[in-house]
Amino acid sequence: MAMKPTQYLDRPEGRIAYDVTGASGPLVICVPGMGELRQSYRLLAPLLAERHRVVTMDLRGHGESDATFTDYDDVALASDIAALVDVLGEPAFVVGNSMGAGAAVLAAAEAPDKVRGLALLGPFVRNPKAGFAQKLMMRLMFIKPWGPMAFMSYYPQWLPGEKPLGYEEHKGRVRDNLRLPGHWHAFVQTTRTSHAPAESRLSDVTAPVVVVMGEADVDWPDPVAEAEWIGRQLNGEVVLIPDVGHYPQAQAQDLTAAAVTRLIAKTVDA
Repeated sequence: MAMKPTQYLDRPEGRIAYDVTGASGPLVICVPGMGELRQSYRLLAPLLAERHRVVTMDLRGHGESDATFTDYDDVALASDIAALVDVLGEPAFVVGNSMGAGAAVLAAAEAPDKVRGLALLGPFVRNPKAGFAQKLMMRLMFIKPWGPMAFMSYYPQWLPGEKPLGYEEHKGRVRDNLRLPGHWHAFVQTTRTSHAPAESRLSDVTAPVVVVMGEADVDWPDPVAEAEWIGRQLNGEVVLIPDVGHYPQAQAQDLTAAAVTRLIAKTVDA
């Protein structure tokens, strides 16, 4: 299915890049995570676009979005999601990966009329437990000149085992993104976001939810327990995928598409 040329959402301090594919059906907005690009949905979006209008967006200071913003946190991203819904003209099902999941939760809590459902992939909706030494090491790792190299050396751990189609090309795209003017600074600001605002609003979410978690997600000491905790907080379905890491949209696109489609079908037919 043909994709329209990249479009841009005007925000007070810059523009957000997004792509639209799929001619009709319920609106689905796919939001990537920290350091990632809208192309992280390159394998999932075509499956969803068979029956839905699918939008993939770049975060602030990532991809083709501007790096001219003051804020790069979950709250700012949630406001971008809500603004994009307004421009697209109908409430959306939001698919959020990593910090994109935290922002999706905030958008659903703040504007329930704009969010019909949430699919949370490898989600951060609360801060992980980490000691001072670990936090300090993370800060030091992301200081130039070695910061981009350190990030890219860690990147494969988010996709353990068999790599998805187009992995090397996409990894190069992620690396090149960090070299764009202002983008490394934006990325570092993004790494400092707190997910506490999302956790504080979990009880305010009324939209139906599905949580998709790779059982080999290195961002959590026990990803299964984290997924089940989120599922309980949001009264949502939990889908656990063995041998998959932080990006189920890339490593398990068929199972992820089935979970999202199931969520949409239950909501639309209700």
